[in-house]
Amino acid sequence: MNLPAELKYAESHEWMRAEADGSVTVGITDHAQAALGDLVFIELPKVGRVLKADEACAVVESVKAASDVYAPIAGEVVAVNDAVTASPETLNEDAYGAWLFRLKPAQPDALAGMLDAAAYAKIIG
Repeated sequence: MNLPAELKYAESHEWMRAEADGSVTVGITDHAQAALGDLVFIELPKVGRVLKADEACAVVESVKAASDVYAPIAGEVVAVNDAVTASPETLNEDAYGAWLFRLKPAQPDALAGMLDAAAYAKIIG
C-alpha cells in the first residue's frame, strides 16, 4: 500500500499536504480508492464554502458504491481540482497526485493532530 511519509492522514481515509502558502491540499488515500474500485463520478465542494472538521463535503462514486469525503480539518475551500471531476479515473491511477480540494485552515496548527503514515497504516491493517 502506497503511503507517502510526507503526508498526514485522517481515519476517514483522506490525506492532507501542507502547502507553502499555508493552504492544505486534501485527497483520498490509495487504500480508499482501492476499496471503492473504478471511480465514475466526483462531486466537489464549492470554492468559498466554510467547512467544519469531519463535515461531509464531497462525494466519490464508483461502480460499486458512493462514499462521502469528509473535511479532515476546519477551513474555507480555496480551490478545487476540476480535472478529477472531468476524469474521475485519475484518482484510481494516482490517489496522491489527483487531489480533490484545498482548504485555508481555520487553525494554523490544524495538521498537528492528524495521523502520520505509520499510524494510518495500523488503522488500515
